[in-house]
Amino acid sequence: MSKPLALIYSLLSIALMTGTAIAISYNAWLAIALGVATCLFIGGGFMLKSRLKHNKPAER
Repeated sequence: MSKPLALIYSLLSIALMTGTAIAISYNAWLAIALGVATCLFIGGGFMLKSRLKHNKPAER
């Protein structure tokens, strides 16, 4: 994964986690939804990293 892409993923993950933390105070269902979205987003980032690493052409 390139550094700019990793930076974007990390910043969006932090934003989702912050939104989840704020939502805990206001609405439980919103907090649960944001928590699930955060986990799926982070898991998707790991999957993307794995696929990009796997599909990288071998250096000679």
